Amino acid sequence: MSNKGALAGVRVLDLSRLLPGPYCSMILADHGADVIAIENRKFQDDGLFFEELYRNKRHMSLNLKNPKGKEIFSRLVRDADVVLEGFRPGVVDRLGVDYEALCQINPGIIYCSISGYGQTGPKRYQVGHDVNYLSTAGVLNLIGEEGGAPTIPAVQIADILGGAMQAAVGILMALYSRTQSGRGQYIDISMTEGVLGLLTLPRFFQQKAGEQPLRSATTLSHKFACYNTYKTKDNRYVAIGAVENRFWHRLCEHLGRPEFAELQYDNARRLELIDWLRETFSQKNLAEWDAELSDLDVCYSAVATVDEIVDSPFFRERQMIHLYPGQNGKLCQTFTSPVKLSETPAEIHSSPATFGQHTREILRELGYSNSYIDEFAGAGVV
Repeated sequence: MSNKGALAGVRVLDLSRLLPGPYCSMILADHGADVIAIENRKFQDDGLFFEELYRNKRHMSLNLKNPKGKEIFSRLVRDADVVLEGFRPGVVDRLGVDYEALCQINPGIIYCSISGYGQTGPKRYQVGHDVNYLSTAGVLNLIGEEGGAPTIPAVQIADILGGAMQAAVGILMALYSRTQSGRGQYIDISMTEGVLGLLTLPRFFQQKAGEQPLRSATTLSHKFACYNTYKTKDNRYVAIGAVENRFWHRLCEHLGRPEFAELQYDNARRLELIDWLRETFSQKNLAEWDAELSDLDVCYSAVATVDEIVDSPFFRERQMIHLYPGQNGKLCQTFTSPVKLSETPAEIHSSPATFGQHTREILRELGYSNSYIDEFAGAGVV
């Protein structure tokens, strides 16, 4: 039986592209929202259509610079709940599809804008990408080797955490608020501001203990042996996260050095303890350490590769890996929703939409005849 999802009945018009907006609307679509992704066909061949993000969605091509295209969009807005966009500030105003304009069509509309630096302030028009938002927020300065240069992470933290997830939370809050007030509202998401919260613990240690936030030299980043990474004999890595003394104490006893248990946060001897664990973990292969420490209750884990993750029994048992047929008929893998709802669980009910796949279907739903749709296609409206 197909599950309708917690957001069944909510219609989202997604004007965004690239990663933050489409990831946000994918979250909503996984939980039952009817998401219509809308893009101008001129972006079809730019190589930045991330197929996996378009599962559970419908996709239509539409030129909002064309008066007919704007008319079609206006008709979609009448029955929509949410509009999501990720243009640079000012673009939607020039297109005539800004919040104030759409409120005239649908006063209950919830309008969410995702941008790098927000819709106001001196940096609002400045271009950027994930690395720029992380650096502006002070997060990038804490990533990398001690004494070395900041290291750009291979995952898009600001795009997904600072943008997509903050936007999804904001949209859900606004939807709930509308059930109380009957009014829609505008949501301004800055990806830079969205990652500021990652500095919560570094700021705590700075204010309470005088510990300066430095790359790989803080309580929770390589400063102490109990919270660190170590290379194994076969050049893999393990992670130890024994913050509490009981876990650290158990690890020290197991590895034959119980006298180190009380030196967990001793600044004078911290390098001695780190060197001890470096030497210890270099003596065995990762598989040996897995067998020895996984069930010991010491906050141990192997540092997994991406290939290992998709084949992981843990993630498969948790139903986090989903197979779907790709456009070439080959089975593809994707990650499912981590939000486990008991009554209205997320579901992947359709493979990723191709560019413009549902354009005609959606136009027919709006009442346009096939002859009109053919005219729209010929005139570059869709």
